[in-house]
Amino acid sequence: MTIATEGPFLKRWQGHIEELINISAKKPQAIEAKHQSIVQGACQVFFEKGFHPASMREIAEAAGMSMGQMYHYISSKDDVLFLMHKHMQTLWYQHLMDAKITKTKDPLKKMALSLHATIVFLNENKDLIQFIYSESKYLNKKHLHVVLEMDDKNVVEYWREILTDVARQQGVAMDVDAAANLIAYILVFFSLRGWNMKSRPMKEMEEFITTFILKGLGLPALQSE
Repeated sequence: MTIATEGPFLKRWQGHIEELINISAKKPQAIEAKHQSIVQGACQVFFEKGFHPASMREIAEAAGMSMGQMYHYISSKDDVLFLMHKHMQTLWYQHLMDAKITKTKDPLKKMALSLHATIVFLNENKDLIQFIYSESKYLNKKHLHVVLEMDDKNVVEYWREILTDVARQQGVAMDVDAAANLIAYILVFFSLRGWNMKSRPMKEMEEFITTFILKGLGLPALQSE
């Protein structure tokens, strides 16, 4: 999968990155690529050692950088964890783009396909999801505030927009904001509780969770393609 390096989704993050991260690099066009390298290296180290035991030197080595070079693009582990949130949301959005779901015109079909695709994405990236959910409590207040804001603007807002269209199409009365937040929460179920569901086929769980959400909202369940 090719990760997007530009577009409206990433622009939502850009001002926050400039505000929170002390970047001294002289070539702005290289910042996104370097941040991706740092995040990928950090994932290797964090997943093995955890957030606190991991050192910045180990992250730099895993990213293929010297300490001095890395500090041109970040200044702390808070910055790294913050960028991991951005990375996760970007991967998810790119996953939907690659599946061409965002071009689907029928709201209900788009909803069902988005649910299926998101469940697959979260399962494939469960190490990243588990780490983010368990370690984000260590972010300082400024970084955490932005992370929560961007989750609302990107993830929850995605479901709000779809649900608004679906409710209009189906003629269903719905608390869109509450439903969107609940969907965003339910979908991480398999990533966080997968240890207790290992014997269940992934396809079976996709169908169950998707049907559970759609029927809970009073919507007809559709099969994914």
